[in-house]
Amino acid sequence: MSNRVFVVGVGMTKFEKPGRREGWDYPAMAEESGSKALADAGIEYGAVQEAVAAYCYGDSTSGQRAIYELGITGIPIVNVNNNCSTGSTALYLAARAIAGGFADCSLAVGFEKMQTGSLESQWTDREQPLMNHIQALAELQEFAMPVAPWMFGAAGVEHMENYGSTPEHYARIAEKNHRHSANNPYAQFQNIYSLDEIQQAKMVYEPLGLTRLMCSPTSDGSAAAVLASERFVQEHGLGDRAVEIVGQAVVTDLPSTFAAKTARALVGVDMTAAAARKVYEQAGIGPEDIDVIELHDCFAPNELLTYEALGLAAEGEGHKLIDNGDTTYGGRWVVNPSGGLISKGHPLGATGLAQCAEMTWQLRGEADQRQVASAAAKSGVALAHNIGLGGASFVTAYRSANR
Repeated sequence: MSNRVFVVGVGMTKFEKPGRREGWDYPAMAEESGSKALADAGIEYGAVQEAVAAYCYGDSTSGQRAIYELGITGIPIVNVNNNCSTGSTALYLAARAIAGGFADCSLAVGFEKMQTGSLESQWTDREQPLMNHIQALAELQEFAMPVAPWMFGAAGVEHMENYGSTPEHYARIAEKNHRHSANNPYAQFQNIYSLDEIQQAKMVYEPLGLTRLMCSPTSDGSAAAVLASERFVQEHGLGDRAVEIVGQAVVTDLPSTFAAKTARALVGVDMTAAAARKVYEQAGIGPEDIDVIELHDCFAPNELLTYEALGLAAEGEGHKLIDNGDTTYGGRWVVNPSGGLISKGHPLGATGLAQCAEMTWQLRGEADQRQVASAAAKSGVALAHNIGLGGASFVTAYRSANR
């Protein structure tokens, strides 16, 4: 059984520097985003039949504690943790409940209360999930700390060595995303930086010229989405604002992740390419049909690598999109109109659902000053990409239901 799945309500909080909002705990975050999503759908929490809660940093059953702020009705609530793709994992499971006919209305809520600074392991007395990836990458590029910027930075260095991209290309990606976020009231940062300011910021990974302004920050925040079946949409008169998920796939590490012996494979490019192919086939679309994209720019090099993985450019040619202005307003696609992870922020459990919210607003024509005109047109198509190392890559395609 495969029923059509629709996003009928979305909501999110402003993403904040950890601890900036005093006393702002995860139940309050989830209540804010979840209430907004329900209000956007025009339904009460009692209509929700299943819920999925997404977070990485929290004790077991934090999802129940958070979602109980919306109501206590006895419905199934599942807690998920899938590294940086945790929010998309919740969306995927909530969508599968609808597609499989197990529910007519489901809720995905993601939240994170984080600590400042680079991500650190919470469990040091056991094997690290990324140890195989780290050891394999250390055979290709000299190990450096912190680990996450080293991994993605090393993949960028590999691209420079093999294909001729330059440190300036990666800085220009960050410049674009900071510029885009100036029009996003939900973004953690809304400052516009010059290329020189980005390049002169605190250095994080010297071989690539990766500076702090080219890296996503840790963030507090939450996002939520209400999903519904076609029957629910019709019964509640939601067709005019519903956005259909027309393709969705998740791919975990492939044999090539390690066998290819490349940094790009170890940071998930093969996973993303495989997920994108599945989604294009499901939706009957190609890269040329897409208008707006939210992708996982945890570090600037990953945005460039993802251009190629999604088929926007051939392997080794992602930097040509930057040279041609193809990924901003006036170009072939607008990539990360929200500011992306680099500028909007990256509360791990909320990121994938914040992407869903942005894509929904874009397709409805509700993105205000950051609106991509073609996305709100009759043929508008949106794509979201969210990756977690260790690993899982999610790609989701959206189209308005009333087209």
